[in-house]
Amino acid sequence: MLQAKLVTAPIPDVQSHEDLRRIAIDKVGIKDIRYPVVVRDRSGREQHTVARLNMYVGLPHNFKGTHMSRFVEILNRHEYEITVDSFKRMIYETNTALDAQIAHIEMIFPYFVEKAAPISKVKSLIDYDVTFIGQYLDDEARISLRVVVPITTLCPCSKGISAYGAHNQRSHVTVLVLLQGFMWIEEVIEMVESVASCELYGLLKRPDEKYVTERAYDNPKFVEDIVRDVAILFNADPRILSYTVESENFESIHNHSAYAQIQRDKRTHPI
Repeated sequence: MLQAKLVTAPIPDVQSHEDLRRIAIDKVGIKDIRYPVVVRDRSGREQHTVARLNMYVGLPHNFKGTHMSRFVEILNRHEYEITVDSFKRMIYETNTALDAQIAHIEMIFPYFVEKAAPISKVKSLIDYDVTFIGQYLDDEARISLRVVVPITTLCPCSKGISAYGAHNQRSHVTVLVLLQGFMWIEEVIEMVESVASCELYGLLKRPDEKYVTERAYDNPKFVEDIVRDVAILFNADPRILSYTVESENFESIHNHSAYAQIQRDKRTHPI
């Protein structure tokens, strides 16, 4: 019986074909891929978590498509080791592997901080939404850090006009900082929490609840106060080149939120 000979024909690389429409694409790649990562915290411990990643490059007008599989290959090469340094290497590798002038990677993950209650000192974990944002542009890789910090705010107006009591709310402060040098995630969180009416805790006993209630009452803050106070701290830190600070109060007496934002690039608008 004769065996048929296998003839291997070359497989065409369709993505690399020329595109005649001559329209460049700003971002093309993979979105919302889940991947297990290990993030080192300030205490030296490793946090094992699952991140969602978006990985893009800019596509020149003359290429039909990009090579999607190369994004996953780059991710797999790092084998769970995700630090600021390895994240920066991923950006360079993406730029090189896909022959791109622009590369953009976002990694979104929950980050946990152990906090002690203010009076009882009982310890618990509280989670924060963190995003590493890396961009390769103009032959340079830049890393930005976005953190969503939940806090408590108490309304100064409510306190000022009421015979007793004042309404408060849980608020989200979202900060995006472009860094030079190194900054722990915990440092950003602590800056934001320091300007709140009161910070949040995962576990409180009755003496702790008394403390946080009275702390917020003695430290009322408008949404405008929060973004201004965070901006003062960011302006004073030379590691922060530019920033966006957003504060959203989920109002307890309205069916809408109060919102404020400050953006500043310290490189073009020095303090």
